[in-house]
Amino acid sequence: MKSLLEILKAAQQYLLDKKISFSKREAELLLAHVLSLQRMDLYLQYDRPLTKEEVDEYRRLIKRRGNNEPIAYIIGSVPFFGALIEVSKNVLIPRQETELLVDLIANRLSKVDLSNKVLIDVCTGSGCIAVSLKKRFPSLRVIGIDLSKDALETARKNALLNQVEVEFLEGDGLNPFVQKADFFVSNPPYVKEEEYEGLEDEVRLFEPKMALVSGHSGIEFYERFEKELPPKLNPGAKIFFEIGCLQGDLVAKVFSNRPVWRNLQIEKDYEDKDRFISLEFV
Repeated sequence: MKSLLEILKAAQQYLLDKKISFSKREAELLLAHVLSLQRMDLYLQYDRPLTKEEVDEYRRLIKRRGNNEPIAYIIGSVPFFGALIEVSKNVLIPRQETELLVDLIANRLSKVDLSNKVLIDVCTGSGCIAVSLKKRFPSLRVIGIDLSKDALETARKNALLNQVEVEFLEGDGLNPFVQKADFFVSNPPYVKEEEYEGLEDEVRLFEPKMALVSGHSGIEFYERFEKELPPKLNPGAKIFFEIGCLQGDLVAKVFSNRPVWRNLQIEKDYEDKDRFISLEFV
């Protein structure tokens, strides 16, 4: 039997040859997954012999990664803002940028009395935003909405997995929501149709197109929200969006044509790129 270190080095080289970024880290993550270990525990077990069954399973997963399948889909879950989020090919993989959006929202919510307050998350997907915010703020009523029945199935699983009560509604945009909200958040599709073919293979070939592509301009969802949000919001409601890194001024302009919006801010991500917009309903 070959040792853990021998198998790991061979896997790292295989991923490197396949031009997979962070090949060492990803080979380690997949091996830790197979062995039900923490990644750091591997360093203490380099001499451990692996069974044929362990090697065969590891090679199967490494081959999938070598074919550009995202590691999150292979492992089946990702940590996200204090929650564990299961993912499938029916939902977009939660990104670090979205986790930063949730952190931004949590900082604002922590300063507010959330008794009897309602937050809606449209285009909820895996439910990562809705579930993680409900987990952080149990007194907040959280509702997630998505058009995809399959995505909502994953979102409901994530609520159960994280032991939180989130209401999930199936439907187009805000249509299923017939009440008024105090907080609105959305990470909607914002990729232009013409940009789709230029996306990385592991995004374009594996993640759901409907969760990525907005349409011709990339800002269709924001234009729709600007029209449809007012009747669904309580006075003073706070709104949060994730946006494309080149869309800050475009989305800001969408919300500058009517006096019902105020305090609009364009927020930056880790790379100092425009990534979020926050504003308030008058």
